[in-house]
Amino acid sequence: MENLEFSEPVSPSGRYFNTPLLCAYVFGFLESEIPIDDSQTMHLFKDVFLPINPRFSSIMVRDEDGEMRWKKVEVKAEEHIKVPIFPKNESSQFYDEYFDEYVSRILMEKTPQDKPLWEVHVIKYPTTSAKGTLIFKLHHALGDGYTLVGALLSCLQRADDPSLPLTFPSRRPNESAVRAKKGFFRRIPSAVFSVFNSISDFGWSVVKSSMVEDDKSPIRSGEEGVENQPCVLTNISFSLDHIKKIKSMLGVTLNDVITGAIFYGIRLYMEELNSEKGRRTKSTGLVLLSTRNIGSYQSIQEMMKPNSRSPWGNHIAFLHVSIPKLTQSSLSNPLQFVWKAQKIIKRKRNSFTVFLIEWLLDLELKLRGHEAVAKHIYGTLKNASVVISNLIGPVEPMALANHPCKGLYFTMTGGPESINIAIMSYTRTLRVTLKTQKGFIDEKLFKACMVNAFEAISKAAMEMPRSKG
Repeated sequence: MENLEFSEPVSPSGRYFNTPLLCAYVFGFLESEIPIDDSQTMHLFKDVFLPINPRFSSIMVRDEDGEMRWKKVEVKAEEHIKVPIFPKNESSQFYDEYFDEYVSRILMEKTPQDKPLWEVHVIKYPTTSAKGTLIFKLHHALGDGYTLVGALLSCLQRADDPSLPLTFPSRRPNESAVRAKKGFFRRIPSAVFSVFNSISDFGWSVVKSSMVEDDKSPIRSGEEGVENQPCVLTNISFSLDHIKKIKSMLGVTLNDVITGAIFYGIRLYMEELNSEKGRRTKSTGLVLLSTRNIGSYQSIQEMMKPNSRSPWGNHIAFLHVSIPKLTQSSLSNPLQFVWKAQKIIKRKRNSFTVFLIEWLLDLELKLRGHEAVAKHIYGTLKNASVVISNLIGPVEPMALANHPCKGLYFTMTGGPESINIAIMSYTRTLRVTLKTQKGFIDEKLFKACMVNAFEAISKAAMEMPRSKG
């Protein structure tokens, strides 16, 4: 056998995310506040990026026993670092169009299997969003969004003081810990409902993944091979402070507000295109979740330890969530979507469905192999209408090689859904990134409906009567 400097077996998830049926990528976008100076590119490439993980300088190979392994290879910078050339001395609006066309193209392209599965695209032209943009294209076989964003963050420092670590928004106290403080007998009904809900949700998820498709609708084309069709990327920025204010006014969580607004925006879009059918259509959101029980990112060194609480790799599951239907009362009071989101999220959070789904995928892998799991995941994505995922970003502004980072967002490709929604926080901004099927979704109208939904929910929350304390 050849000399394999690094020959870790490819993880099961690494194999089923890199099959003919399911070839998925995570894209991270880093916006710079100043024009990009690429004089340090080679230093960052060799001394910062490649050392993050041996997989960044390895390819998948099959050994003598037929097992897939990561094999160390020589990495040539020119094959992975792309610097496109646009026309010179044009306006930011002009470069917006070039940027969008370029991004739409690289979202569709697959990286060669005989080279490490990643690329970095350096956009040195100013758009209306930033003076320059770095695009990290990372194959899902290398790891999940948590892993890959964690790797990206390890290349950056706090802009105010590089010696200090980045910090992340705190999460709510673990509800199970809160419930543990209650009396034993008071916990019994809650535990019984949790088990019942978990079994019910798990059964519904299995049926949705394998047999029951969502209706074709303005948000789901149901066409074959959507993952190979062109798509459009659209961004919306919201004030995180404002969303927190809405959260406080309503006594709910940030996730409740965001999810409710997204579901309301989806229904407004369907109403605009087909009001009668749009109200009756059965549509499902597929929420991708990390199964790591951890509140913030660990360092790369921690992820790589054998017994890490949050190991490198893919540790994800999914939840099916019915998108509430639009009624006359919810049109007049959009806060109903937030209340419904709160109810759904609370129920899902208190169930074991995510872990049952993870167990099912592991069982299917052992019994039928990684191609069967890839087919299962593909079918799950195909049968739903919208895929939603979210990641948390740091509280403090960051910098990469003295380039202040103005914005940070991500998206994913490879699935057959017509709409993919990725949500990420950074400093005091919440970025909602819409990846939509070109020619089927009216991306401008869809974005407008999302903005209108957030504004309507904000207005309704601010007009709520204050309780007298």
